[in-house]
Amino acid sequence: MKIKVSAASAFGPNPWQQTSWDWRAAGNFICGGAGTGLLLTSALFARTGVASHWTQTWLLLVGLALVGLGLLCVWLEIGRPLRALHVFINPRTSWMSREAFVGAVLFPAGLAAMLGWSGWLWVTAALALLFLYCQSRMLPAARGIPAWRSGLLSPLFLITGWCEGCGIFLLLGFLHGGVSSAMPIVFLALLVLRLLVWSRYRGSVDDTLAVPARRALDLAGRRLLWLGSVAPLVLLALGWLLGAWVQPLLLAVAGACAAGAGGYLKYILVTRASFNQGFALASMPVRGVRT
Repeated sequence: MKIKVSAASAFGPNPWQQTSWDWRAAGNFICGGAGTGLLLTSALFARTGVASHWTQTWLLLVGLALVGLGLLCVWLEIGRPLRALHVFINPRTSWMSREAFVGAVLFPAGLAAMLGWSGWLWVTAALALLFLYCQSRMLPAARGIPAWRSGLLSPLFLITGWCEGCGIFLLLGFLHGGVSSAMPIVFLALLVLRLLVWSRYRGSVDDTLAVPARRALDLAGRRLLWLGSVAPLVLLALGWLLGAWVQPLLLAVAGACAAGAGGYLKYILVTRASFNQGFALASMPVRGVRT
């Protein structure tokens, strides 16, 4: 990855923050993860049958729109947007190229599913999962960024994307009315699993982080814990206790909290915790002194 350095920065042994990927790159991870998570959740939990075909259709449309918005963010980030097709050149080694190829197939498959063609809903769900997997491998491939190269970041992105998709599904529950009794249980399991993987990931990178990166991750971790985990769990419990008359509202708020905290975590990882490790120098060279 080519590293851009601001005028206030200087190369040296101390870590500095990369600026090649900014909020637009974070937007791709946020929207793409949430969109593919929604596509997967819709295939698994949305109501089926002729009467609910339109419900499934607009859920697919929302999921594809989120994925498209994320890809638009990447296109805006490219210094020369007319060369965007170059992303397809190197699928053998580039996870970004693989994501682009999967995305090129995902949208036609989603259109076929919206038209009601038999079996294409599951093809779309499988492609969405593959797209999310490609996204989850991008940051770990940047070995020079300690916060990114942990092997636990890939499962964290996978679980977070699906958790965000479940959250948006619950948030839209007022419109589609397809929140089954199993849906909150899956959502609860994903919340707990995301928090556990985050805890393991955070411990695995702590010794290698620059001080500003550690502070940024600690802030994101607190929001993930309280806003993205504890608050949704409390709302789920209240929904079960208070009954069906208020449960849809509480589920919608819980879904919004979980999705928002997951998106904020990705934003921090890409834009504020992305310090490299600096130069590993055994000793500082001094002019006129032989080492």
